Amino acid sequence: MIHVVIKRHPALIFALATLAWHFPAASWAQSYPAKPVRYVVPFPAGGSPDIIARLITERFSRMWGQQVLVENRSGAGGTVGAAFAAKSPADGYTLFQCNIASSAIAPSLYVRMPYDHQRDFAPLSRIGTTPNVLVVHPSMPTRSLREFIAYAKAHPGKLSYGTSAAGSSQLLTMELIKLTAKIDVVFIPYKGAPQSLSDTIGGQIPCTVQSAPGVLSAIQTGRVRALAVTSLKRIPQLPSVPTMDETALPGFEVNSWYGLCAPAGTPTPILDKVHTDLTAVLRMPEIQQRLKDMVIEVAPTSPQEFAQFIRAETARWARVIKDAGIPPQ
Repeated sequence: MIHVVIKRHPALIFALATLAWHFPAASWAQSYPAKPVRYVVPFPAGGSPDIIARLITERFSRMWGQQVLVENRSGAGGTVGAAFAAKSPADGYTLFQCNIASSAIAPSLYVRMPYDHQRDFAPLSRIGTTPNVLVVHPSMPTRSLREFIAYAKAHPGKLSYGTSAAGSSQLLTMELIKLTAKIDVVFIPYKGAPQSLSDTIGGQIPCTVQSAPGVLSAIQTGRVRALAVTSLKRIPQLPSVPTMDETALPGFEVNSWYGLCAPAGTPTPILDKVHTDLTAVLRMPEIQQRLKDMVIEVAPTSPQEFAQFIRAETARWARVIKDAGIPPQ
């Protein structure tokens, strides 16, 4: 009799199927995590992304009673780690620390992308943002961004800058400066940001754009001169360094950012739990202080806000790459 009733009522079949799908998901969330969780960072150990990850995973491990292990998978501007995470099982046991390079810049820079960020990932929250800084060797006759622009216009094609070549926000920041200020500065590609900073300190190249955390020590010790930061407000660690917006380029703003994603298809109850717990971690005073010391402003969002933010960033950098004439790789 029950079989006949169900067979004659398709709506009941759908309702029962829906319940069958939701109950396991809910039970997964209640018991999650039941084993160690992999937290993929698409950059090498020791840098700012890795330090951020270890701060978060240490707290997650305490909260969840399970190990949350950082797995560094670097290469190709963060796309190697992103591709690995995108192809991982969507069961909550792989989390991915996404970033401006792999999520927003890479889609317009690489001809053959091994993943589609909007299709293959479920955004959870932004973690934080940090500005870049334009710095010059102390021998350069420019003490402000305005003077730098005037010097570049007086010497078109004679001034060069160096930074990493693989789709970094530092490279695109300088290209955006060039487009906005209408100056001609020659790009010299480097394997990584530390190498370009080292050559700027040594005087082999006159200037570079670096992330604030990576260049802070060199500025404070006088090995390079900071001309401007790319955030809309000055940073506490460099109170005398103006923003580009307040000096010569009104409205100019670029911030590198980090966030947390999971493979698309991860059950919603698990996504909700990770988002809630990440927000709690980012509200901890000791975490906020550690990130502030690293020149990173905590900036959590809802999943919906983060998804919208990534779409806007992707569109923005697609325009810059096209306008700057940067060839796809």
